[in-house]
Amino acid sequence: MSGHIVAVVGGKGGVGKSVFAANLAIAYQLNFKQRPLVIDLDLSSLGDQNIILGQSPKKSIVDVSRMPPGPIDPKNLAPYLVNAPLYSLIGAPRDSISARDMDTEGLGRFLKGVSSVFALTVIDCGSSMEPWVLKALEFATAIFVVTTGDVIVVNQTKRVLGKIQELLFPPEMVQVVLNKYSQGSIVTPQIIQNNIGRPIFAAVPEDIKTADGCLAKSTPICVAAPNAPVARAYSDLIRKIYQIKLFDQLAKLKKPTGIAAQAVAAAQLVPAGSGGPNSRSKAGIVDPWTAMKMRVHKALVEQMDLKKLESDTSDPRQMAILREKTQKVVLDVLNQEDTATLLATREAKAQMVKEVLDEALALGPLEDLLADDAVTEIMVNARDQIYVEKAGKPGLSKVTFTSEQQMMNVIERIVTPLGRRVDEKVPYVDARLLDGSRVHVIIPPLALRGPTITIRKFPKERMTVDKLVGYGTMTQEIGDFLRCCVEGKLNVIVSGGTGSGKTTLLNVLSNFIPSSERIITVEDSAELQLAQEHVVRLETRPANIEGEGEVAIRDLIKCTLRMRPDRIVVGECRSGEAFDMLQAMNTGHSGSLTTLHANNPREALNRLESLVMMSGLNLPAKAIKELVASAVNLIIQQSRLSDGSRKIMYITEVTGMQGEVISLQDIFVFKQEGLDKKRKILGRFVPTGFIPKFVEDMEAKGLKISRGLFAAK
Repeated sequence: MSGHIVAVVGGKGGVGKSVFAANLAIAYQLNFKQRPLVIDLDLSSLGDQNIILGQSPKKSIVDVSRMPPGPIDPKNLAPYLVNAPLYSLIGAPRDSISARDMDTEGLGRFLKGVSSVFALTVIDCGSSMEPWVLKALEFATAIFVVTTGDVIVVNQTKRVLGKIQELLFPPEMVQVVLNKYSQGSIVTPQIIQNNIGRPIFAAVPEDIKTADGCLAKSTPICVAAPNAPVARAYSDLIRKIYQIKLFDQLAKLKKPTGIAAQAVAAAQLVPAGSGGPNSRSKAGIVDPWTAMKMRVHKALVEQMDLKKLESDTSDPRQMAILREKTQKVVLDVLNQEDTATLLATREAKAQMVKEVLDEALALGPLEDLLADDAVTEIMVNARDQIYVEKAGKPGLSKVTFTSEQQMMNVIERIVTPLGRRVDEKVPYVDARLLDGSRVHVIIPPLALRGPTITIRKFPKERMTVDKLVGYGTMTQEIGDFLRCCVEGKLNVIVSGGTGSGKTTLLNVLSNFIPSSERIITVEDSAELQLAQEHVVRLETRPANIEGEGEVAIRDLIKCTLRMRPDRIVVGECRSGEAFDMLQAMNTGHSGSLTTLHANNPREALNRLESLVMMSGLNLPAKAIKELVASAVNLIIQQSRLSDGSRKIMYITEVTGMQGEVISLQDIFVFKQEGLDKKRKILGRFVPTGFIPKFVEDMEAKGLKISRGLFAAK
C-alpha cells in the first residue's frame, strides 16, 4: 500500500486549521472505512489535537522522530500511537523544552515509511515554517492552506503561499481552503481569490455553536454532529478529493528535497558538534551547547524546588547560600553528562555552570548584558532577538533566551519582589531591578511575538554634573547656573523625549538640594538615587487581582503635603497629578522638580496644560495658564541627538502671562554646527543675552551669579 500525506498549514493562528485537520481525517474514515493517521506537528500549540480529539497520548511526535532506525510497521509504531475507533493519533509534546529535542532527519525517515502503514496521514503543521514543518512538506502529497475571510488572515495567507512558492513547491500541490465561511460575509471567496492569486478549492461553513460545543466535549464535529452543515462540508471535501483523483495526480509531481536541511544549516551559526556561550539558535534549531544547558536545567528543576528555596533574593547573603547549593547540584548533573566535546576545558565548564545558575536563579542571558557597563539599554523584542544600546546606538546582541517560558520565569523574578504581577488579565507592568534600573514588560496577547522586555539601565556610579559636562550634555557654566537655580528654590521642569536622559538630569539636579532640607520623592518605579540622608522615597502601587488597592502618583503627592516637605521631587507627571504638583509649587513648596514628555519648552507648557485638564476639575483654560505661569520658573529641554549623544537644547525661563499666552524666554540654547568625520554632532551652547528675572531674587538670597554668563556671544 502506498498512502498519501496531507500537510495542513494555517495562514495565521486562529483560523481553525487544527480542527480542520482532525475532521478531514475522520471524514475520510467515515466515507472510505480506512483508518487515517493524525499527526500534531504544531509544536508551539503544545497539544491542540489532544483537546480536539479528547486524547492524552503518552508519547509525542518528538519521541517518534528519535525512534531507532528500522522498518516503519504497525508493530514498531504501536507504542507511539493512540488508537481510537476512527483514527490513530501521534500528538505534539506538551512542553516547549521537549519540543526542542525534535530530530528533523528522524522525522523524515518516519514520514518516508508511514505511507506503507496508513492510506491517509493528515499532519497539523501550524502556521510557521519551522524545519520540521519543511520536512513534512517534502514528503506531503498535498499542502492544504487554511484561511478565513478576515482581512489580516488573508494577508498572512499570501505570506505563507509566497514562502511555499519560494521553496519551489509545485503550485498544483497547494490547495486553499476557506474556513468559517459565512454567506453574508463582505469578504467573498472571489475577493479572497483575487487577493491571494489562488483559487479556493473548498469552503467550510461557519458554525460557531456546533464547533464550540464539540470542543467543550473534546469530540470531533464529524463524530458529535454528523448531520450538521459543517460536518457535511468535510465529507463533501474528502469525496471531491478522491472523485477527481487529486492525490493520484499530485503524487506524480516533482517536489523539492533537502529544504529542511538547508534551513537547519542556515539557522546554525556554529559548526555541527560545537557550541558555546555565543551560539545562537534560530527557527527552533538548538545548538549542542544550548541543548545541554536545557537538559541540565531540566534535571536541576526536577531535583530542587527553587521557588521554595528562594526566600529573599534581595538579601545578598541568602542568595550566595542558595547559589552555592544550586551550583553543587548543577555540577552533579554535569558529571552525569557526556561533556568531553563541549566542556573540554575548565573555562567552558565554568561558563556552562554560570549560564545554568543565571537561568535558574537570576535573569538568565540578561545577566551578562546588565554587567556590561557599556550597555545602557536592553530591548528584548522576542526570545531570540535582543538588542542593546551602546554609546547611544542600538545593535543586535549575540545572546538569546532558550524559550519563552524562560523569559516568563525571568519576568516573574523581576516583578514578584515588588508586589506586582503580569498575566493575561494585566499583560503589562512597570518595575525596577535591585540597582534601580527601569523595566517595562508586555506579554501576549498584547505582544504578538511573545514576551517583550525593555530595561533602561541605571549607572552603577552616581551621575554627577561633572560627568554630564564631560559627556557634552552641558558646559560647566551651565552646570553652575543650574546649581544656583536649585539652591535658589526655583520650580524646575525637565522635559524631553523618550530616552533623552530626563531622569538622569533630574537625579543630578536633585543632588544640588542642600542636605539640611527634607526631600520627598514620588515615582512610579523608584529610580532616583539621592546623596542626601533626609530623604523619603514613595512609590506607586498597582491594583491587586481584584482591581483594588491602587495608589497613584496623585495620591502620593497629596500625602507629601502632610509630610512637611522642603522639596518635592516627582519622577514624571503624565496625568492629573500635574494639577496637584502645580498647586504644591504655588502653596509654599517652591523648589519642586519634575519631568514630562515634550519636544520643546513651548510644547512642555501645552502638555502641562493638557495634563491639568485630565484632573477632572473643568477649570477654564485661562485659569490653567495662570496656574502654570505662576508655578513654573524654569524649563530645561533635553534631547537625544542623531549620533546618540544627549544634550540640553534649551534652558528657558517662564516670565509670566501676556494676554492669553504664557511668555517664555530662552536663556541658553545649543546650536548645532555640523558633523565631524565620525558623524558626531558639532555645536556649542550659546547664551541668548537675556538676563532672567529671577537673578535679582537669587542674589538677594546670597547666591552670586555673574551677569557676564548671560552675555550673547
